Amino acid sequence: MKNIVVLVSGGGTNLQALIDSQARGEIKGGSISCVISSKEGAYALERAKNAGIPTVVIPRKDYADKLSYSRAILEELERQKADLIVLAGFMIILDECVTKAYPYRIINVHPALIPSFCGEGYYGLKVHEKALEYGVKVSGATVHFVNEQADAGAVILQHPVAVRNDDTPETLQRRIMEKAEWKILPRAVSLFCEDKITVKDGKAYVENTDEE
Repeated sequence: MKNIVVLVSGGGTNLQALIDSQARGEIKGGSISCVISSKEGAYALERAKNAGIPTVVIPRKDYADKLSYSRAILEELERQKADLIVLAGFMIILDECVTKAYPYRIINVHPALIPSFCGEGYYGLKVHEKALEYGVKVSGATVHFVNEQADAGAVILQHPVAVRNDDTPETLQRRIMEKAEWKILPRAVSLFCEDKITVKDGKAYVENTDEE
């Protein structure tokens, strides 16, 4: 069984989706072994505790710079024997010392169809504001591997969500979470733990299954 370590900063809705999927037996070949938060008091910690999952808090404010914080995170990941690291609403950009230590073993979910509305500065409601501003008819979510550039790692899974004429950034955000993020993030985690993702020439390929 692979050890899945989830990094969080806030409410933990994507963490909850993972917890629920795990409880339903949908994540095969691995289990959430630890949740690490960048903030004390994050509600995601309560979600983890309610599910009986060990938690660790490494406050960003306790470290002088990105590198020293990233090294503290890296030490904890090694202590936890992490096989897969999931960024689930983790609002800190880590130094490349972490991504280089875990190549193709860190995944993130982004609330748009990469390469649209992604990269530095595109997070939270800003993503949906830009999508509506542009007038796209379809948005969605992407699960991708994390590398040294923001939202530039190999795409694992994507799921489209229609944009409605009366959408606000808040309504679009909520629908993309419910219809896309909460479905494809647990699916990607399970695929990784089942060794059904291969990477070739910087691209991720998912093994065909009957469920797809």
